[in-house]
This record gives sequence, C-alpha cells and structure tokens, in this order.
Amino acid sequence: MKKAKIIFWTTTILIFLFEGVMPALTSQTELAKEGIRHLGYPEYFGNALVVFKILGVLALVIPQVPNNVKEWAYSGFGFDFIFASISHFAVDGITFEGFFPLIILLILALSYIYYHKIEQYKNIAS
Repeated sequence: MKKAKIIFWTTTILIFLFEGVMPALTSQTELAKEGIRHLGYPEYFGNALVVFKILGVLALVIPQVPNNVKEWAYSGFGFDFIFASISHFAVDGITFEGFFPLIILLILALSYIYYHKIEQYKNIAS
C-alpha cells in the first residue's frame, strides 16, 4: 500500500505542477499566447484551457472530491494530452513537442492506475 501511495502522489504532483501551477503562472505571458496562436487556436481557448486545467488538478489532489469528479478530471486531461499531441504533429510535424504530451499522458495513466489501486484497498479494508 505504501508503494502505491508513493507512486500515486509522485505522479499526481507532477501532473499538478505541469498542468496546474505552470499554466497558472505562465498563461498570460507572450510566449504562451504565441504558442496557442501557433497551433491555430484563438487566445480565449488558451484562457479557458487554463481554467479547466486548474480545476482539474484541484479535483485530483483534494481527497474530499467525489470519485466521479476525479474520473472526469482524469478523462479531461487524457483528451487534453492526446489532442495537444495531435495539434503539434499537425502543425509542426514529428517533433519532440508532439511527443511531450504523450509522455505526460503516461504519467497521468500511472496516477490513474494507482489511484484505483488505493481506492480498491480502501474498499477492501472497510
């Protein structure tokens, strides 16, 4: 159980940092705005994305959030990473920028797997 908690919290904190803290601190920089424009999205899309990313990471890290809300957050991040990868591949070709969201998707998948292992243990223990 200890190993599962360590893996869950390590991966979840990485998602929290990459998808919550960094976007919250950098979303209004010119570099971030240019990145959204470069992919062909309007600026308001980037703003909406940041709001949902912050809400999503809060859903993942706050233990009192209901399980079905956490499931929606995991799902939303999964779609975000897949479509970010597709967008980068479509605009930039086969580059690291297209693979990076898939790497983060793997980290998210580990968080999700170990979240369910912990939940399963809680259900057995109670």
